[in-house]
Amino acid sequence: MNLYQHFRKDEYPFIDQVLQWKNEVEERFSVKLTDFLDPREQDIATSIIGKDADSSLSFWGGSSHSERRRALIHHAYLEPKPSDFELSVFEIQYPTKFSSLEHRDVLGALMNIGVKRSKFGDIVHSQDRLQVTVANEIKDFIAMNVTKIGRTSVTLQLVEEGAYLHPEERYVEKAGTVSSLRLDVMIAEVYGLSRSKAAPFITSSKVKVNWRKVEDPSFPLQQGDYISLRGFGRSKLLHVGDKTKKDKWRITYGILQ
Repeated sequence: MNLYQHFRKDEYPFIDQVLQWKNEVEERFSVKLTDFLDPREQDIATSIIGKDADSSLSFWGGSSHSERRRALIHHAYLEPKPSDFELSVFEIQYPTKFSSLEHRDVLGALMNIGVKRSKFGDIVHSQDRLQVTVANEIKDFIAMNVTKIGRTSVTLQLVEEGAYLHPEERYVEKAGTVSSLRLDVMIAEVYGLSRSKAAPFITSSKVKVNWRKVEDPSFPLQQGDYISLRGFGRSKLLHVGDKTKKDKWRITYGILQ
């Protein structure tokens, strides 16, 4: 069976990377710790490695609810501990009475100092508190270089594991029928819009599929795809079933709450 037939061409390089990691672990009798992977990348890695007889796959991002997580590829007899994932969590301290910071502010600050998105995990915002999970290899760099976010002076404080903020996100499942698996059709179904209103969101770069901008309303979706629409939130196409008598696809999708 051709492994690649289940994925899109733009995902082939990541598939090749996962296969290379898997081969290295099995041939060198070693372990491989990756950077932070988004949920789609985690799904791909799991489908390739899964519960293979020669290697196993574990994820950790600071919490069992973490969205972006590092993967550890290892031999089946190993039982990884959280410390094996080599990550740290900073609490971002700032004068909350005079300033307001959000997820996007922290994301922008990290990207502006040249930190790759794969080197830090979730940014968790709870009331006036903000925490960010980072790879250990860049924690000193971040501590030295993030002293301001926008115009707000900040201090980064390392947090002990028991004091991590935990994201409380879940997907609420819904079922529906659609005439096709085109992106504009799915956007209309999931977010309660007409196709004529869905299309401009796509062409104006406000839609991402699997964390990549897509500007083509006819882009075909597949089971397992993540969709995000700016201002409306994130969803996932959980299952594509058979067709109805009216030639519509039965689908199940989840909306992130």
